Amino acid sequence: MLDVERPVDEQNDCQIDIGLGLKHLRSGGVVAFPTDTLFGLGADVFSQPALEKVFAIKGRTQGQALPVLVSGWDQVAMVAGHISEKAERLARRFWPGALTLVLWRLPKLPDLVTGGGETVAVRMPNHRVPLALTSGLGRPITGTSANRSGQADLLTREDVVAQLGHLVDHVVRHGPSPAGVASTVIDLTLEEPRLLREGALPFRLILET
Repeated sequence: MLDVERPVDEQNDCQIDIGLGLKHLRSGGVVAFPTDTLFGLGADVFSQPALEKVFAIKGRTQGQALPVLVSGWDQVAMVAGHISEKAERLARRFWPGALTLVLWRLPKLPDLVTGGGETVAVRMPNHRVPLALTSGLGRPITGTSANRSGQADLLTREDVVAQLGHLVDHVVRHGPSPAGVASTVIDLTLEEPRLLREGALPFRLILET
């Protein structure tokens, strides 16, 4: 997943950087990292202490759902069930990319991820860092935006470090910068796709698929 065309030293630094992120994820920590859309806060979705820490870092009230990032369809199956043919078609066309699918959750997924609801928001980002983190961990991670609740999205690593560097366990400093536009969120638990948030991907493309 790492760019083999980058200089060897930079590639090694990136691998070390991501390796540190994985170390913290495995021990119940929270990691800030770039994605294709925005900077994210990652925690193992099956670690209750890590999930609680995400809410504390953001200053966010528990009960609000956290989006989930995956590196493959096998990881979708860890958190969601009763997946429709429409969802599979959209994933084949737009993943990895800026499309978040709201699907029926599995009972084993902690309520902190879903806000106690029956659905879970899942996305496969088009960015090597979160793909390496989820693949290396072997489980999905949270992908909520890396900022304090109610404040503007952070668009540079410097801003992430300044606002959250003292709160998170690690900030991944390698990888392309985010585009700065949130993903499009589609509810697929109904007969017809329902737009919850239009972001980088136009809704008309969803309807055409």
